[in-house]
Amino acid sequence: MEYLYETHLHTRQVSACGRSSGAEHVRYYHSIGYTGIFVTDHFFRGNCRVPKCLPWRQRIDLFRKGFDDAWNEGQKCGLDVFFAWEETFQGDDYLIYGPSPDWLAMHPEAEHWTHREQYEAVREEGGCVVQAHPFRCRHYISMITLTPDYVDAIETANAGNEPIWDAAAMKYARAFGFYCLCGSDIHYSCPGVLEKEKIFGVGLDYRIHSAFDFAQHILQQKPIRLHVPEGRYELTGEALPLDVYWIDGEERRTLARERWTSP
Repeated sequence: MEYLYETHLHTRQVSACGRSSGAEHVRYYHSIGYTGIFVTDHFFRGNCRVPKCLPWRQRIDLFRKGFDDAWNEGQKCGLDVFFAWEETFQGDDYLIYGPSPDWLAMHPEAEHWTHREQYEAVREEGGCVVQAHPFRCRHYISMITLTPDYVDAIETANAGNEPIWDAAAMKYARAFGFYCLCGSDIHYSCPGVLEKEKIFGVGLDYRIHSAFDFAQHILQQKPIRLHVPEGRYELTGEALPLDVYWIDGEERRTLARERWTSP
């Protein structure tokens, strides 16, 4: 038996780009046979609805609203719902699996962490850090930033990406021996509008019971199946339109774009 999980999902309660509630997402994923979802709303440096003027703990209470809505609905229908989040730096984004909202509430410094500080704090708690869609090229992203020293895995397929961006991400992951994930990066769940084939996800051989279970699965590099369209990782030789930078410590170094796009 295979257990299917959505690893990348945004709710309208928290992410400014979200269009469906946590409960709506749950009902959709339950209808297409998924075992569980991770609610990965944008954290405070990203596209987040939570006002920055509020006290920290109040901000965290608001930040978990999408997850709470999804979890309550999941309890009704039997879909597992787990808390995670997506942090943003300078156009580079990271999915954090493992730590809880209560843990975030105890770390008001989190929204000011460097890449290294974030990685060390999350790993100390037993969680993991995954770079999301590392080669995404859009108008609001000024550069591609790679941080191989501060991640445990790479999201090599994202349903919101162009295939060439995912192909570059897979080539990068293979070059460094990174564990690979994929996710839909879904913002809108609506039966009859979305097709199941457009929903990405991962398949496990056993049912997980917590976000920490998933983090440990990644850290121990246990088997995983990526549910992505056939041919998603075919490189075309097309050049990336953005410069590629490598974070070494906290210093940025330029890399050749062609390294990740040549056949």
